[in-house]
Amino acid sequence: MSPGRLSFLVLIIIASSACTIYGGSDVDFQVINNSPTTKGGVRFMHEVGLNYTRYKMAVASQFIWQNIFHQYKPCDRRNYQQVKLFINVFNASKVAYTGSGEIYFSANYLEKYPTRYLRREFTGIMYREMARVWQWNGDGQANPGLIDGIANYVRMKANLAPVGQSTKPKCGGRWDQGGDVTARFLDYCDSMRKGFVADLNMKMKYSYSDNYFQQLLGKSVNQVWRQYKKKYNRG
Repeated sequence: MSPGRLSFLVLIIIASSACTIYGGSDVDFQVINNSPTTKGGVRFMHEVGLNYTRYKMAVASQFIWQNIFHQYKPCDRRNYQQVKLFINVFNASKVAYTGSGEIYFSANYLEKYPTRYLRREFTGIMYREMARVWQWNGDGQANPGLIDGIANYVRMKANLAPVGQSTKPKCGGRWDQGGDVTARFLDYCDSMRKGFVADLNMKMKYSYSDNYFQQLLGKSVNQVWRQYKKKYNRG
């Protein structure tokens, strides 16, 4: 074997090893209750729990990697070695938000939510926020409504949509409106191309363009949106 050929094979082996090691799946999940004496913080400890939350963060991550984004190799994923979830008191208008591998969940929201569905609601929101942790965002170029829609798509596919939310397609005003409007539109796109959301997410690793819809579906996103609205005849 020529030295050049040998060097090429060595590079392939090194790259393959890096793909196995980089961003490994042994993520450290931590849960910190910063509001232990508030009503919401107390309810979290009694009705949800630290151990349950850590376990579900790991389960949600596997669900997202395997079932939604099809990121079977660690090097395809965002490289967070640690993900933290905090229970905090903050603006009551916010339920949860995520940034840089950290999830902040409102103790205010937990305080007021009906007991019967509290754990389920918490889990659904946590799945949504875990999606935000792991999804690509086009290096900050992607439309916030699309990012939000993908996160809600994950929650929907985990069968953890809010109690009482309609399971029927919901058109809304724009395809990138966010929430369950965009989530159900993405589900329609996935019916046109199996694995669409996974393919779209992978394309968004370094950049974003609405033209990705054209590349994946053969139609512009606005064409697909009009087709979707016509099919379900909803404003």
